[in-house]
Amino acid sequence: MTKQEDNKAVVVRWFTDFWGETCDLSVVDDIAASDMLLKYSLHEPRRGRDDIKAFMTDFRAAFPDLNFWATADLIAEGDYVVGQWEGGGTHTGPAFGDFLAGSLPAATGRAMRFTGTTVLKVIDGRIVEEIGLDDGVAALTQLGLIKAA
Repeated sequence: MTKQEDNKAVVVRWFTDFWGETCDLSVVDDIAASDMLLKYSLHEPRRGRDDIKAFMTDFRAAFPDLNFWATADLIAEGDYVVGQWEGGGTHTGPAFGDFLAGSLPAATGRAMRFTGTTVLKVIDGRIVEEIGLDDGVAALTQLGLIKAA
């Protein structure tokens, strides 16, 4: 396999096991660098395995049906892999204060569904950064944190 194929395989595992329908946090120890950066427009940046695990634990507690899936073939060049995705979930869990635009009280019952594009940097089989641009306006509008124009 080429370096790009190897990197795509790492990202497929990450998308499936970390962001997919069920979350296996052991994948963070397996393929994330110890100081990995996770950065999306809706959330504070996270760094390191423990911080990333805590992020996902809190996110899935608030949105138990959280799920994201790929919507296009991955593109790989050098150390970088780019993926497009869609996903969301329903807020049926505890209060959630991770959104930069505001907090949700417990169990609002509101659903969000949105899309995004993510760039992951993979070095020696480990993800060192995941930086994504998502349609945060759509998600925050659906959750009632911002009003539609």
